[in-house]
Amino acid sequence: MNWFRFTIATSWLLVIQVASAQSTTSLRHLADLREGVTRRRVSSNDPTGGNNDRLENIAPGKRQTLIYAPGPGTITHVWVTIASSERYHLRRIVLRAFWDGEDNPSIECPIGDFFGLGFGEANYWSSAPLAVADRGMNCFFPMPFAKSARIEIENQGEQPIRAFYYHVDYETYEPESDAARAIEHQGRFHAWFNRRITQKDDHENYLVLDAEGKGQFVGVVMHIQALSTGWWGEGDDQFIIDDGFVPNLKGTGLEDYFCGAWNFNLLNREFNFPYFGYSRKGNPHPDYTGRHSMYRFHIEDPIPFEKSLRFSIEHGHANDRGDDYSSVAYWYQTEPHAAFPPLPAVDLRVPRLHPVGGPGSDTK
Repeated sequence: MNWFRFTIATSWLLVIQVASAQSTTSLRHLADLREGVTRRRVSSNDPTGGNNDRLENIAPGKRQTLIYAPGPGTITHVWVTIASSERYHLRRIVLRAFWDGEDNPSIECPIGDFFGLGFGEANYWSSAPLAVADRGMNCFFPMPFAKSARIEIENQGEQPIRAFYYHVDYETYEPESDAARAIEHQGRFHAWFNRRITQKDDHENYLVLDAEGKGQFVGVVMHIQALSTGWWGEGDDQFIIDDGFVPNLKGTGLEDYFCGAWNFNLLNREFNFPYFGYSRKGNPHPDYTGRHSMYRFHIEDPIPFEKSLRFSIEHGHANDRGDDYSSVAYWYQTEPHAAFPPLPAVDLRVPRLHPVGGPGSDTK
């Protein structure tokens, strides 16, 4: 094997090993020692050595950089917890990330939604890449960068953020190391938030992701507030891969895509597994109202695309009703990516009840 073929082979082997190390079912590669790798952390640690380990009184409208790191490297873990007296602050604070000096953020989400929390409210839940415990929000998605990584928050609320605690753990690589060369073959991490209140007789699908470029889709967290009685989950998941109008992948119902069954009602409880779950359950059958959260991560089965990917949830067939949908899609792709639509204004992100009609509603 010549040097070129050897380099490509070892680089892709490293990519496979890194991907395998993310699996919760195998610890096989933890003993593999890597050359030219340094572990680092940026945090809200008190520089005086005291216990004031936080950013304080972040004013409305202020942007605060959490980390700027030169590459090559990979962010391996982000932990955040927030003290704020403002209701729904988890939807008012915006998280953004920029890779390799790009102008358009690759992550732009309300901070709670990025960590899988819907409706601007905290609740316990767990998965392999995302988990929340005691208002401690965690992300383990690897986020590689070649030149630089910058993560910021923006307070779009009306009150100061009293205290913001965080860790960003990352690795840096020596320029000629195998880890550094592997970065050139890896996609950059992206996350996009969407919210829409559907209407009865509106047959437009709910959009989860519309991406352009080469990459792979790795998951979604979705939240639904049922605004009338009756089952809201008959919309099929539909993936259109690399152009066209007919879905390449089409499912059999919303709860089926999220790896559940029978309207999530057989066990009548929440469940959290590494790659899928129903992390918040509203009112059970036959009502189905309240707030519901579910997730599906394609860790073992990512969905690749060469040119584009459009993922939507069918609406207007057996689920012709009005409900409050929100979601965050997670994927990796080459840069540059298509610029995201403008993030909805704060008053269009925080929970509101709307008369929408449909079963069990007084509005026709």
